[in-house]
Amino acid sequence: MCPTFELEAEHWGRGRRYVAGLDEAGRGAWAGPLVAAAVVLPDQPVACAGLLRWVRDSKQLAPDQRALAYDEVVAVARAIGLAVIPVELIDAIGVGQANRLALRLAAENLGVRPDYCLVDYFKVPRLALPQEGIVRGDATCLSIAAASIVAKCTRDRIMIELDSHRPGFGFANHKGYGTAEHRAALAELGVGPDHRRSFAPIHALVAT
Repeated sequence: MCPTFELEAEHWGRGRRYVAGLDEAGRGAWAGPLVAAAVVLPDQPVACAGLLRWVRDSKQLAPDQRALAYDEVVAVARAIGLAVIPVELIDAIGVGQANRLALRLAAENLGVRPDYCLVDYFKVPRLALPQEGIVRGDATCLSIAAASIVAKCTRDRIMIELDSHRPGFGFANHKGYGTAEHRAALAELGVGPDHRRSFAPIHALVAT
């Protein structure tokens, strides 16, 4: 399934020029921050059509493809907003609330006020903007797919940088997710300051 800009075009036709797609990356990771992105694409079908070759749900792309798609989105987008929620806050308020906070802050950090927001899966509480949640939005809606790529690439770069400060955990490889490599590193090195202690697998290690 490939994303289209049909939803965006409907809103452009109603005079809503700034339609933002919102998505996050890192919700299920055991370590590192949660990152959300908001992307406003140009209200010009020709410009958006050029993205159709590159942009997919970030999970469907290889790293080199995702990097190319990221560059294309950044070159074309009218506005991009980011939010990074650190481990400490994720543990303090829970990953669900952290996810909602990240999406709201990403929209607020756009630098332009969106006329409408298209959000992957669910509406964002306390977001004072017209919005709708789109099931599988990252696979069907171009602006949400673009946001998923920006969020994923941004978070990957954070985890690669973190790897240089926390050698041994393999963050550059698994990006904090619960892979066999990560499990082995935890067994050898123990839980580090970048791990989410509120997550059951990490909490179990801390408790032993």
